Formats: sequence, structure tokens, C-alpha cells
Amino acid sequence: MVSTCHFQVRRLGGSVVLLGLLLGVFVDSWFLAISAFAGVNLVQSSFTDFCPAERFLPACRSAGPDPAAD
Repeated sequence: MVSTCHFQVRRLGGSVVLLGLLLGVFVDSWFLAISAFAGVNLVQSSFTDFCPAERFLPACRSAGPDPAAD
């Protein structure tokens, strides 16, 4: 399969943003901070090539370095 780790990281990031947005709209506006944190983390990882989610996702641990990233 083509880079399963990247798909899982994107899926997790999108889910966290949507969860924060839904909770912020329907529960309390402070939950919008979840979406803001996820967005800042995505921008940070685009500059540093370090994503904390890659440390605990199973597909990322077994995949090793991505040869297509070079």
C-alpha cells in the first residue's frame, strides 16, 4: 500500500479538527481550541517534518522512513 502512515496521519488530523469544530458549535466555544491546536500542529509539521501522531500510530512505527519523502 502507498504510504499508509501519511493517510492515517491525515485522517487523524481531519478527525480532530472536525471533532473540535462540532464540540465548539454544539457544546462550548472553548472546544474550538482543539481545532486550533490541531491546525497549528499541522502547520508546524509541514515546516519541521516532525509529527507527534507518527509516534503512536501503528502503521507509522512499522513503516520506517518514507523513501518518497526525499
